[in-house]
Amino acid sequence: MTLQTESFILFFFACSMAGWVMEVVCKLIQLRRFINRGFLIGPYCPIYGCGAVLITLLLSGYRGDPVSVFVLSMLLCGTLEYVTSYLMEKLFHARWWDYSQKHFNLNGRVCANTLIPFGLFGLLLVELVQPLCFDGFARIPDAVRLALCIALCALFVTDAVVSVTVLGKIRRTANLSEADDTENITRCVREKLAEQGMLMRRTLRAFPYARLYSNDLLTRMKAQQRRLREEARAKKRELREELNRREEKLREDIKRLKRP
Repeated sequence: MTLQTESFILFFFACSMAGWVMEVVCKLIQLRRFINRGFLIGPYCPIYGCGAVLITLLLSGYRGDPVSVFVLSMLLCGTLEYVTSYLMEKLFHARWWDYSQKHFNLNGRVCANTLIPFGLFGLLLVELVQPLCFDGFARIPDAVRLALCIALCALFVTDAVVSVTVLGKIRRTANLSEADDTENITRCVREKLAEQGMLMRRTLRAFPYARLYSNDLLTRMKAQQRRLREEARAKKRELREELNRREEKLREDIKRLKRP
């Protein structure tokens, strides 16, 4: 591997771990207890590492232009968070975080409360953190840096395999639930999996506000959405026809009034 590749790998893990620390501290303040945040078991949240790498790759050319870096960082990280939320919901039938109750949110997946910090962090990364980190990584002996990258990547892949297996178990348990709404499904899943090992409990505790779905519930929700759309289209047609009738009647009345 080249020095640049190794530096990006180390930068990814450094930012992922920093993001994990920030998430843990925020939940510690909010809930007054330690929660191992993130989908993975280890002390890292890959979404922060991915965001940091993307910002470095795409926005380093804007160094010295803080307004552009701030705005583009918000857009880039907001898009990343939205896509991650969408894919995780589609893959594992769960809404892992939801900003619907916050102002200026987009489908509950992103909101201004997170976009503004993303912009500030992106600005800090481009102007200060990334140059310092890459300079520090270059000072590490080549053999040590390579060994560290290999070890971290191996640990990450192992963690990802185990964590995806756990998420798959959560999805299967939700599908077996006979409850007919997300609240009851989530409660049933938490109760059943609380007795099945530390890894299950850790994932559910990491997202205390997650809402789980079952295949049956998703099918009913989609059918209801189709029905509501059809009813809306039918109502729109009725309103249009009623409007046309009233316009026609109005024209006839005007014609009668104009007759001598």
